[in-house]
Amino acid sequence: MRYAELANVYESIQNTPKRLEKTLLISSLLKKTPDKELDMIFLLIEGKIFHYWQKLKLGVAAKTVVKAISIATGISFDNIEKEWRNYGDLGLVAEKLISQKIQTTLFSSELTVAKVYSNISKLGSFEGTGTVDRKVKLLAELLTSAKPLEAKYIVRTALEDLRVGVGEGLLRDSIVWAFFKEELGLEYDRESNKLLLPDNKRQKYDEYVNAVQYALNIKNDFAQVSKIAKSDGLEGLVNVKITMGKPMKTMLFQKAKNIEEAFEIVGLPAAFEYKYDGFRVQVHFDRGSVLLFTRRQEDVTAQFPDVVKSIKENINADSAILDTEIVGFNPKTNQYVPFQNISQRIKRKYDIEKIRKEFPVEVNVFDIMFLNGENKLELPFQNRRKLISEILEPKEREIVLSRIIVTDKKEEASVFYNEALDRGEEGVMAKNLQASYKPGSRVGYGVKIKPVMESLELVIVKAEWGEGKRATWLTSFTLAARSDEGLLEVGKVSTGFKELEGEGVTFNRMTELLRPLILAEKGKEVRVKPEVVIEVSYEEVQSSPTYSSGYALRFPRFLRIREERAVDDIDDLETIGKLYKGQRNREKI
Repeated sequence: MRYAELANVYESIQNTPKRLEKTLLISSLLKKTPDKELDMIFLLIEGKIFHYWQKLKLGVAAKTVVKAISIATGISFDNIEKEWRNYGDLGLVAEKLISQKIQTTLFSSELTVAKVYSNISKLGSFEGTGTVDRKVKLLAELLTSAKPLEAKYIVRTALEDLRVGVGEGLLRDSIVWAFFKEELGLEYDRESNKLLLPDNKRQKYDEYVNAVQYALNIKNDFAQVSKIAKSDGLEGLVNVKITMGKPMKTMLFQKAKNIEEAFEIVGLPAAFEYKYDGFRVQVHFDRGSVLLFTRRQEDVTAQFPDVVKSIKENINADSAILDTEIVGFNPKTNQYVPFQNISQRIKRKYDIEKIRKEFPVEVNVFDIMFLNGENKLELPFQNRRKLISEILEPKEREIVLSRIIVTDKKEEASVFYNEALDRGEEGVMAKNLQASYKPGSRVGYGVKIKPVMESLELVIVKAEWGEGKRATWLTSFTLAARSDEGLLEVGKVSTGFKELEGEGVTFNRMTELLRPLILAEKGKEVRVKPEVVIEVSYEEVQSSPTYSSGYALRFPRFLRIREERAVDDIDDLETIGKLYKGQRNREKI
């Protein structure tokens, strides 16, 4: 496929605010995409090159892109930087300058999707001396052959800043439209911006959407699910197989205000389980081979040889996929420590043995999804829990079953909850004993209960430089939530951070995290790659015309960095809308 076709779809999606029209545009593209290119097309539409579970990272700095534009256009580095400051978007700069480039290239050729994907994917494999020069050369090669619109999206893709507003829900619906349109009698009326379905097909449409979502939760791969939908239809989607060695989505949990509400949601009796202050890891154990994936679906096997050893020695099975929480503890006092104390282990590539001894961890196993070649997702929770106890040989401070009680009494649950807090945990989980495991869903099968009930996990998309003695720090951070249209802003946070080291997360620490992610700078404001997820508390949710979400958080306060969270894990607009409506309802009571 010609890259120009994809670039035109990008542009059309960016230029329409209509979700249904975006769905039509993407579905039309999918329908004519050859199977061999679906993997590339889906990643590129998401603005990615690699899946989360792949270890490669692009690591392309904005100045690398500026150098590539300079080589492709013959325009000086300084002049390109001036344009960047004016536009605040290197993609727009590339589009403008390619359209008026000084140099004429004799050997430029029409770009294909495969060529663009190949060149950009190679950027993640370079290491050592000369890395920047090689990255510049590959990007310049593409930009030299690119038309202006192509250049815009090549640059944005390389910077992982596509900005066309495509979320998971949009891609899911596009798969349904692409491969089941005729079967469902589905039509889209552009003029009224309505989805048209025969009355007898509406329930069927929801069934197909749910089937695609289920397959996505298991396979975690849009291209693979598209191929299944195309070749095997509805039956193939609802019967997808779990793949060992490839992370599926983890089940997510709602928040409950207190023990009483938890019982109302999950039923009586319920299982209450410690909510550990660690990080969630999906363990894939297959005939002695172990892979570890974070909630962000990142492979962290190499960083945790101690965990790998514990699993190999204490799991009695041929194969298993386990849901676990890895928690740090103080080797001197044997007490659990906050997640922040061990977070540096997740991204560590060197001195692993040294840091393992400094920051030991314990694996707490709390669920099982797959055992000895069989899918266990539909088993009731209490049965899955029993399976874990049958295959796990607990070893204190290495690998254990998560601490749990089963009760229908508020008093017992409250004692357990307070005990968890006293031991330094975040709170407790309450779980329905008869519930199946639903990857990727917040379906009410389990809830979390914490002292700070109204916290949200959001991603930083912008920041502002401070003034006076804070002039070298970023001190105000714009937050965004997920939506089907991409990330939408919900407010700014500047309180809860510290100025002095040792007191908590400082402005200096936040600046160090965000500086390498800066995509554009205009005056005091910078736009950053959305990677840093933080947890915030706030007084209430307000309606607001100021932010793209339509909501604003009143008096937000930083609580902590969630290094184990990806953008796909943050709270969505639907959750914020429910919180807003809940406030309104409480006011009427």
